[in-house]
Amino acid sequence: MKIYLIYGGKSAEHDISILTAHSIIKAIYFNYYEVVPVYITKAGAWIQGQSLSEPVAFSENLYLEPGSEKRFADSQDGKSYGELISPADIQSEDAVIFPVLHGPNGEDGTVQGLFEVLNMPYVGCGVLASASGMDKIVSKHLFQQAGLPQVPYVAVTRNDWKNDREKIFIQCEGSLIYPMYVKPANMGSSVGISKATNLEELTAAIETAFRYDRRVVVEQGIEAREIEIAVLGNDDVHTSVPGEIVKTKDFYDYEEKYGNEEVLLQIPAELPEEITAKLQNYATIAFRALDGSGLSRCDFFVTKNNEIYINEVNTLPGFTSRSMYPLLWEETGLKYSDLVEELIQLALKRHEEKVSYQFVE
Repeated sequence: MKIYLIYGGKSAEHDISILTAHSIIKAIYFNYYEVVPVYITKAGAWIQGQSLSEPVAFSENLYLEPGSEKRFADSQDGKSYGELISPADIQSEDAVIFPVLHGPNGEDGTVQGLFEVLNMPYVGCGVLASASGMDKIVSKHLFQQAGLPQVPYVAVTRNDWKNDREKIFIQCEGSLIYPMYVKPANMGSSVGISKATNLEELTAAIETAFRYDRRVVVEQGIEAREIEIAVLGNDDVHTSVPGEIVKTKDFYDYEEKYGNEEVLLQIPAELPEEITAKLQNYATIAFRALDGSGLSRCDFFVTKNNEIYINEVNTLPGFTSRSMYPLLWEETGLKYSDLVEELIQLALKRHEEKVSYQFVE
């Protein structure tokens, strides 16, 4: 069976996707699968590389350039080449798509819609869950309907910001207290997120967030631990032990996640059993509220008084060697290679079920 590994992409998380793809290639069971790497450049071109029967040595080898023949570099600083293709060219029998595209055009439902049109099984959440999970404002509405506790927030559109900033300031300072955190509505890996402790910083933070999206969310800052739960399954949902991000800054920003070797992940997090059980239950509720499938990572705030607030659901969490999601499952008892295999099987099961519905008259 072929595994089409789709990675790269046009988002700000392009390089993170490369690291995730390399981790998966190193973990996949090559005795069962042939891996077909498909690299999406930052400009949006699709380049299909040489089929793999074993891992490539370096993540840098996964950056592909158009060439007359498909081949991977044999050194870390060498160039790898592939064939320019149309996205529809990946359509094939006896194949599963494994997308590891983070951020916009990757985990927001757009590329998932393509996979649906191609009628191919693919790993991860579908169009609805991906789009809803990616959009922080929409997901907050869904979590509210599901009865999940959240911190207070204000949603801001670029048009409102352009036409009446004073109204936005009144809304934020009238319902929230400093510090506030400003985030693009559709972005991951802490890209575009800023902390504001006064009006001047709030203005700059909103401007920064609008560089990445036309809608942003301003959230109430609280003093809390950041706890994450990994979710795995389709209709039958399983949750991992909790993990905690031990921060060295005020918040776990992009630089900390991928550039600071001193960031610590405490797995499992030290929590009372009843709080762990509540977090796992909330993660299941959130996953189902989005109509999730395959995988997700649910992020929470837990205060000193053990009050719980859901932060967000990441429908395509990173798979780098330092990523929380696979480490949570490893601590729960599912090693990385088996996790990759389970995700492939979940994709096949979900697709088989969908096909059975498509032909009902």
